Amino acid sequence: MSKGYQVALSVVLSLALGGCAGSQQASNAALEAARASFQSVKENSNVLRSAPKDVIRAGESLARADRLSNYWGSEADVEHYAYLSQRYSAIAVQKSELMLNQEREAKLELERQRLQLALREAKMLSLQEQGSMLGDQMISLATTQTDRGLIITLGDVLFDAGHADLKASANRTVLKVVQFLQLNPRRIVRIEGYTDSSGDDAQNLELSRARAQAVADVLTDLGVDSKRISVKGLGESFPVAENASFKGRAQNRRVEIVFSDELGGLGESR
Repeated sequence: MSKGYQVALSVVLSLALGGCAGSQQASNAALEAARASFQSVKENSNVLRSAPKDVIRAGESLARADRLSNYWGSEADVEHYAYLSQRYSAIAVQKSELMLNQEREAKLELERQRLQLALREAKMLSLQEQGSMLGDQMISLATTQTDRGLIITLGDVLFDAGHADLKASANRTVLKVVQFLQLNPRRIVRIEGYTDSSGDDAQNLELSRARAQAVADVLTDLGVDSKRISVKGLGESFPVAENASFKGRAQNRRVEIVFSDELGGLGESR
């Protein structure tokens, strides 16, 4: 065998081995990604509840990719079934998110219907009785009477941690606010959201505004004209307590409803 031929053969073998190694690395990476995705979905109770068949398919595809990797399959076959496993896992997650959103919307709709029914029942009382009763109740609900107006505070416990959805326990306060505004059509409100100093400033600002908007949305859903409502997120600004303690941070995470006077005069915004 000539020396030139030996060199050429060596180059060809090196390229072939390098290509095999690169292909195997790609299939191993695809397999690890599929394993991580499947591990995530099989440990998520919401995913298992909403998309059990897709989780099963993800597991079956992953098992087949494992068998092909360990015995007689090609790297292309391993990558194919690893990809299928990842897609089934992703589909399962999407179905879970869709189901949770539908459940949340159904729950909100039921709460709105219940509050609307309570409003209709309340209208059976005379306007005079309602005005007197609600005026006293609004004063008792208010945390402070300031130069900015009458302020009602909705605490952090009325929201899920880190989320903007109002809990059902806020309904009593929200209902009285709606009734009070119906009986006082010249009054307007400004809804201000606040957070504690934990976390990212931009995220805190967004969360504070989202929570204030959630309160405004409930008021408009129950018949308050949106033109009578303004919304502002103030993030961690204007704390009412020290952020150094758990109790203080909880007090700072709040939504304040600021009422105008009887003629619609509203104190200056912060």
